[in-house]
Amino acid sequence: MILVLSVNGAVYEVKPGTAMTTIAQVPWATLQPGDTVLIHWRAQPYKEKWVICRQGSAEMPITVSGVPGPNGELPVIDGNGAVTPANLNFWSEQRGVIKIGGANIPADTMPRHIIIENLEIRGAHPNYQFTGRNNVVQNYASAASPIFVEKGENITIRNNIITDGANGFFVASSDEAVSRNILVEGNYIYGNGISGSIYQHNNYTAAINITFQYNRFGPLRSGAPGVNLKDRSAGLVVRYNWIEGGNRNIDMVDGEDTAVIRNAPEYRKTFVYGNILIKQDGGNNQAIHYGGDSGNTANYRKGKLYFYNNTLYSIRAGNTVVARLSTNDEQGDFRNNIFFNTAAGTSLAMLAEAGTLNLANNWAKTGWRNSHEGGGFGGSVTGGGTMITGTSPGFLDASVQDFRLQPTSPAIDAGTSLHADVLPSHSLLFQYVKHQTKTDRPMSGAFDLGAYEHASAAPMQILTGKLSGAVLLRYYDGAVEADGGSGSYVWSISAGDLPPGLRLDTQTGAIRGRARLKGTWTFTLTATDAEQPEISVSREFTVTTRLHP
Repeated sequence: MILVLSVNGAVYEVKPGTAMTTIAQVPWATLQPGDTVLIHWRAQPYKEKWVICRQGSAEMPITVSGVPGPNGELPVIDGNGAVTPANLNFWSEQRGVIKIGGANIPADTMPRHIIIENLEIRGAHPNYQFTGRNNVVQNYASAASPIFVEKGENITIRNNIITDGANGFFVASSDEAVSRNILVEGNYIYGNGISGSIYQHNNYTAAINITFQYNRFGPLRSGAPGVNLKDRSAGLVVRYNWIEGGNRNIDMVDGEDTAVIRNAPEYRKTFVYGNILIKQDGGNNQAIHYGGDSGNTANYRKGKLYFYNNTLYSIRAGNTVVARLSTNDEQGDFRNNIFFNTAAGTSLAMLAEAGTLNLANNWAKTGWRNSHEGGGFGGSVTGGGTMITGTSPGFLDASVQDFRLQPTSPAIDAGTSLHADVLPSHSLLFQYVKHQTKTDRPMSGAFDLGAYEHASAAPMQILTGKLSGAVLLRYYDGAVEADGGSGSYVWSISAGDLPPGLRLDTQTGAIRGRARLKGTWTFTLTATDAEQPEISVSREFTVTTRLHP
């Protein structure tokens, strides 16, 4: 079924039981700004693959969106056994299931303003085959990805599951065609890689200005020793993600494919904040790497990594190294982080063999070291005297990966101000919610250390004035989870009954009606959940406002 909208473009619905039951029926070669492709869930995966090589606009992007099933199941696009539509002609078919950029039909262009969301894309692995143009059956390449961006600008990849590929999500750039302005948010990327090969990763990207936020990066394919998030970009931002596993959790190295990236001013500053990094046992002992790996040190990032309010949780039996900075020209400003390892404190080091690192108000186990290299360490670490140390940072329940803070945590209010270079664009505004979403980060006093700010009680804000016929009693979003778990909340008034004509909605906190609510009243919010049977907060409020609808 096709519904043409006069303002926003056309809507193409791929849906069982309609005239358009296959993805091949979508007019991919002629999509216009504002067009939307809706792919409805069905019990069987769609065994199809295609290219998007068209241009939307900022106001009217081209959107490819999955429509979930009755239980929230995302439509599955499976590259294993997939078929390319006969009316498309594009090169590098073996590189992806959904490819952006690089085609003969449609005519080649720089794809712009494309959104791909709410799909599960899988099956781009050299063990799998597909039927390409001219009905040629072939295997996927060793660098294949469920989503492969050969080139693109203003590309959004949102709320997808990306799995069972050689690489997971891949963005390429070249001197002739640099990808720009890539947003990757709310996705679950896991189970990619090739067993025994270090060259394939859950994420492998090179662009100018790329942001990763609210994503869940899970472990790679069993036996695959690749990196979880590997990047060669300028203007890299990694914030509010859950990154579990990988030979390294994050690998931020040189833009070896194009001088355009290396010469971009954004190349010299990288921002990593508000993330949960879980370092598994085995493999490389370093959680993150910043600088380069090509061996041509002149092309390395040679800038500063701003790494703040992250929680690193390492379960390595042996040594853990927080960061490798490739040379002493690579600098790190690390503040307000929690660096926890389950082994002895002496097993944790800040740097590998080199780098220039400034520490400010981080937490680590007593006995932590600058480096495990001993006399072979050629870098420098300053600010170690600001480290908060002990045996535990006071996680709520690390056994179930709940890295929020207990009320008695030494990490509460132990932080320092953010570096001036990160403000205002990279202020600490949110925190990750399991899984693949975020909530506002509460602020009260100094920063807490780590990815989570502790909320000790249910804060209350009572708004004066007329708001759509109601005085609204506002509570902090997440207050009922202040001490663990979701629960319920109830409003009450403890200074007498409301005057006739007014009523209090105990679930929403709205007082509605036609009357004057004069005098001083005590409003109470009580929150309950499994971890904390009851938390209450009360506040007096004097009302002089006449309410009316």
